[in-house]
Formats: sequence, C-alpha cells, structure tokens
Amino acid sequence: MFKADDYRLKLKALADTLAEAKYALDIDNLGARLAELKEEQEKPEVWQDLEKSKKIGREISSVEGKMSSYKKGEDALADAYAFIDLIEEADDESLIPELESMISVAEEDIENMRIRALLKGKYDSNNAILNLHSGAGGTEACDWTQMLYRMYCRYCEKQGFKVTELDFEDGDEAGLKSVSFKVDGENAYGFLKAEKGVHRLVRISPFDSNKRRHTSFASLEVMPEVDDDNTVEIKDEDIRIDVYRSSGAGGQKVNKTETAIRITHFPTGIVVTCQNERSQLQNKAMAFEYLRAKLVERQIAEREAADAEIKGEIKKIEWGSQIRSYVFCPYTLVKDHRTGYENTNVQAVMDGDIQGFIIDYLKKTV
Repeated sequence: MFKADDYRLKLKALADTLAEAKYALDIDNLGARLAELKEEQEKPEVWQDLEKSKKIGREISSVEGKMSSYKKGEDALADAYAFIDLIEEADDESLIPELESMISVAEEDIENMRIRALLKGKYDSNNAILNLHSGAGGTEACDWTQMLYRMYCRYCEKQGFKVTELDFEDGDEAGLKSVSFKVDGENAYGFLKAEKGVHRLVRISPFDSNKRRHTSFASLEVMPEVDDDNTVEIKDEDIRIDVYRSSGAGGQKVNKTETAIRITHFPTGIVVTCQNERSQLQNKAMAFEYLRAKLVERQIAEREAADAEIKGEIKKIEWGSQIRSYVFCPYTLVKDHRTGYENTNVQAVMDGDIQGFIIDYLKKTV
C-alpha cells in the first residue's frame, strides 16, 4: 500500500535542510553578486591583470555553482512532490521504485549543497597544498606514504580536482620519504583540511620474509594556497634562495641544468623546495606559493592556539599520535579516532573513498 504521507514527510525534512543551506549560502543575494562580478570582469584593466582576472573567474564559477546546486535541489524536490500526486491519482504502485530513486537523487544533491554550506572558513574555498612525510617504520613507512599519496590522488580525481606534484623524495628501497602536491578545485582546502595529522597502517609486511605484522606511520600537512600577496609578508632579507639540479631519471634537461629551487625562511626555519617544473622561474614561483601557504598555515595555528583549538598540530609521526588507523591485520577495519567513523571496505578507502570520513568529521565539528 502506497503511504503518500510518509514520502511527503521525508521530502519535508529534505526541504528544511535545503532551506538551511539556502540561508547559510545567502542564495538570495548571490544573483546580485554574480552580476557585479561579471560587470567587473568586463573592465579593460581587469584583463590586463592576469591574476586578478583568474581570481574573478574562480569566484564567478563558485557563485554559479552554488546557485546551480540550489536550483537542482529545488527542482528535484518539486519533481518528487509532483510524482507523489501522480501515483495517488493513477493508483499505480509500480511507480514507487521510480519515486524512491528520485528521492535518493534529491537527498544526494541536497547533502552536497549542505556540505558546501558548512565550508565557510576563511580559506575553505581555496586550493590546497599537501605534504606527506614518512615516519616510524622505515621502508614500510615509505611504502605507506606512497599508498596515501595514491589514495588522495584518486579522491581528488573523483571530486574533479586537479593534482600537481611539487616535490618528492624517493625511499631508499621502495615508496616515498616525502611528497608535496597541490590540489586545485573549489573548496579543496575545506574538504581536505580535516585530513591533517598522523595516519597509521597495520598489515602483514610484503618486505618481511617471515610475514610478520608491521605498523607504519605517515603524517599529512594540509595548507591553503593564498592568492593575496598581502596576506603574509616575505622580506628579501628573511629568505635564502638556493638552486640545484633536479633529481630524476635523466633526460634532455633533468640533472643537467640547475632548475630546482630551495627557499629557506630564517624567522620561522621553514624550508620549501620545488623541482618538478621545467624552468627555474616556474619552480621559483611555485616554491614561493608553497612558502606563502606554510606561513599562512602557521598564522592559522597561532590564532587557534590562542583559543586552545590547534587543529593543524602535527605530532610525532609514531605510536599514540595517529588521527586514523588503517588495520589490515588482524581486522579489516578503518577507524578515525576523532569521529569514531568506521569503514570495513578497506580497499575502497585505499582507492580514494575518503568522502565518508570528511563528511562525518564536518557533521561532528561544525
């Protein structure tokens, strides 16, 4: 028997969630903001400034995306309400599976919009720069670092984000000692900032001939890419720039010209490197972006420290510091110690399915 009221109650709950997201995203005023941005985009002086033009273009894309998401959710609810009336009039219960499918699609669209509404931090909409380091565990840890790198790359592909490798250091026998990469996409930092911390892996080691269980650690830093040069001040006298030859398998230029860049920031002791671009100038520009992101992340940590909420704290990369454990042996279980979120589908997680962890973290912290 078709219970129309039950379906209408479910749609009412979705409509309430959509209304909350509409208020949080200020949908009513986004139309005026979009018109203002497009008018500014047409000014000749804007097109003469490439960085400003790109920044306005990204904001236009973000505003249009929010408006489109809201319209999509609103239309999905309207269609579902109309379909309930159709089933009642036709008295045809064979249409119920199609209705449930429509409601499922509406739930997904509205949940995605709700997540957008949660990402309202100062830098949440920015691109992200991630830095993975191997910790306790030797070759195992280097292999684990490479596995995590693959996991985040796969996740970014699924989200439609672009990944650009900035720097890497190979492990002595296998894997990576460290890797830095940039993630370009809307709300990239907002989605990935919850992944900061130490990640622990427990498994039967493929590098141990006795097939014993090993525990490995790797840490992940997540920093926002900053477009505004005035956000942090980098003085010439505070830095040292070194050039050296890029590492790699060789080729026409690799290992033959000094294209790699290392920047040392004396006041903070921060050292950044970039070697993956083809020219020294490109590596230098990317290295300065990386340094600026690290300095911004330092400012965020200092500000949060004043409130005793240091979300970006990176602990020792060893036992007792992990934020999440991936246990392959003896249990097939992945657990986030901050949220209690568990996922028995380990292979899905390793293939980049970290959306559940991030959404669960947002639900419990916002």
